[in-house]
Amino acid sequence: MDTFRRNRRLISILEKGLAGERIDRHEALFLLGFHEASLEAGLVRTVAQAASRRRFHNEALLMGQIGVSTAPCPGNCRFCAFGKHHTRLPETRLTPEEVAARARSFAGGRDLYALFLMTMHDFRFDDLLETIAAARRAVPAHTRIVVNIGDFDASQAGELKAAGVSGAYHVRRLREGTDTDLDPEARLSTFRVIREAGLDFYCCCEPIGPEHTGEELVEQMFLAVDFGCFQHAAMRRVYLPGSPLADRGQITELRLAQIVAVIALAALGRTGTQSIAVHEPNLIGLVSGANAVYAETGANPRDMAADTSGHRGRDMAACRTMLYEAGFTALRRGDGTTAPLTLESVTAAMP
Repeated sequence: MDTFRRNRRLISILEKGLAGERIDRHEALFLLGFHEASLEAGLVRTVAQAASRRRFHNEALLMGQIGVSTAPCPGNCRFCAFGKHHTRLPETRLTPEEVAARARSFAGGRDLYALFLMTMHDFRFDDLLETIAAARRAVPAHTRIVVNIGDFDASQAGELKAAGVSGAYHVRRLREGTDTDLDPEARLSTFRVIREAGLDFYCCCEPIGPEHTGEELVEQMFLAVDFGCFQHAAMRRVYLPGSPLADRGQITELRLAQIVAVIALAALGRTGTQSIAVHEPNLIGLVSGANAVYAETGANPRDMAADTSGHRGRDMAACRTMLYEAGFTALRRGDGTTAPLTLESVTAAMP
């Protein structure tokens, strides 16, 4: 394609985004084809930011995730610190009381949109319900509870909802079944369980590495778009020394931001999609279409430390400050109300 035709196509696609019309798979693949440091990729990020800010009224979402346990995980994901064949982490588990204390710390500013509780792929359901109950008591009613757990069935989904859970994070990862020991069809089955139970479906294009093709990225991002995800996101694979995929390297935050931008444009017009997140939190992603970040404590699949606090995981103050620095003017709570995001509010919330 000559330069003139290529530029004309780029402008046509970006005009769709500015008009609030979502792009299709072919257009997404085209936008992903530009080098991350190119002028064209910069234009994609700029348009995605403008469209996303208008769509979400310049409001951001502040999330928190507590990694409840560490153990050799049977999912054996080659990119995860918990994979059973390569993990060096000890087995640990936070008690319900410890989870509640961390939940209260996250929610102390009363601007936490949702609290995520993460387990290994295998988990004891009764223990999870006890942990959920402790977390639910510890946070304000306007803060939602979301689970990030292994596959589950319709009966369990009903119990989760009755316990006060409003949503679930679930992904059929890039190269699921090849870079993991999990069944891709089982992952999709849980997608359907989440939707049919009336839970908010949080999804992500992940874990992105340099080897993943544009076609793979488009297939995964549109899987979530077509399922009507409540939140979409992009996450890069983090370099973990000694892990099976370490030699494949890591994409830059700039490339991650480009993918975030394409996701934001692909999700336009999907009224059910309420936010776009970038993992891990970074400013480039937040000025490329994302409006949500996660603070983390406890176990973290991208961290070789048993507790990510003070390591890879950012705390609430750092995430709140990052959202302010990105130019967002309000934080949306789980009940739809907002809290102002100003220099004064950010400073007042610092420990």
